[in-house]
Amino acid sequence: MADKRFFHKVNGLTLKEIAKIGEVSLPKGVDETLVFEDVSSLEQAGEKDISWAFIPSVREALSHTKAGAVIVPEKFLPYVPKGCIPLISADSHRSYGLIAQAFYPMTVEPFISPRAYIDPTAVLGEGCRIEAGAYIGPRVVLGRSCYVHPNAVIEEGVQMGDFCTIGANATISHSLIGHKVYIYPGAHIGQDGFGFAMSAKGPVKVPQLGRVVIEDDVEVGSSTTIDRGAMGDTVIGAGTRIDNLVQVAHNVKLGKCNIMVSQVGIAGSCEFGDFVVAGGQVGFAGHLKVGTGAQIAAQSGLMNDVPAGAVLMGSPALPRVEYMRQLVALQRLTQKKTEKK
Repeated sequence: MADKRFFHKVNGLTLKEIAKIGEVSLPKGVDETLVFEDVSSLEQAGEKDISWAFIPSVREALSHTKAGAVIVPEKFLPYVPKGCIPLISADSHRSYGLIAQAFYPMTVEPFISPRAYIDPTAVLGEGCRIEAGAYIGPRVVLGRSCYVHPNAVIEEGVQMGDFCTIGANATISHSLIGHKVYIYPGAHIGQDGFGFAMSAKGPVKVPQLGRVVIEDDVEVGSSTTIDRGAMGDTVIGAGTRIDNLVQVAHNVKLGKCNIMVSQVGIAGSCEFGDFVVAGGQVGFAGHLKVGTGAQIAAQSGLMNDVPAGAVLMGSPALPRVEYMRQLVALQRLTQKKTEKK
């Protein structure tokens, strides 16, 4: 059970409500009026709790769980103990996320701290919460139920939609932001890109005259930076998830539902398709095109365009099969040298 000091929980949900919310199938004849109170791990769950399982390593814990109901794929049915209601899902992890959100909805209690600064020309939607130390500049527009945490800075002209959250000490400028965007503490969005012209007389700053456009349902992790465009816009597509400590340079365009894991670095003017996944510390050279569905393993270095659906590893990055062949060949070579010694 989550700590009530930090999380707001609803009182309970019926099995019928849970099935609809979580996109799960109920066993025939089960009482749909049964009320469950919480979500919990397999080991800690009780008869009024819902748990979940989807990977082979938890089968043993599943077989001994005391949970009243458990979200499982159909192939896990033999491991569900007697008395526990199986909730069959095509995607157990997704179903658990939906159900957990229903038990622990994100709520915003309207409040404007007297210690926040809000410019008289700013427009705040109904139900916003603005904490102490926050700065909201001229002509800023916030949608309904936005939550601006302490010491966050939203600079002149920024616009954002409904149900957005801006974490403590985050800064936002030169940005247009959609609905349900979550910007975590310490993120910085809309600052100058790394733009300058080299010459024999030294570097000359090139004004960065674009914006950052963040579409709906995006998360931007702590201490991540997203630079505004030099002329056009830097664009973050709907449904994208960006982890902590990621660098997105000027004029980058990410498609829908991209996943960028911690410490990814994307140089200027890269263009990504939809559903691209990059593991931790992947580096992208500038002006690359990365196709839809590409998967890049952690610590890879990208210097060439990536076709749709490609799976790459290594630095410089290679197709997975080719990379593994080279790795095996190298291991064999080093083993032979060791044996000769």
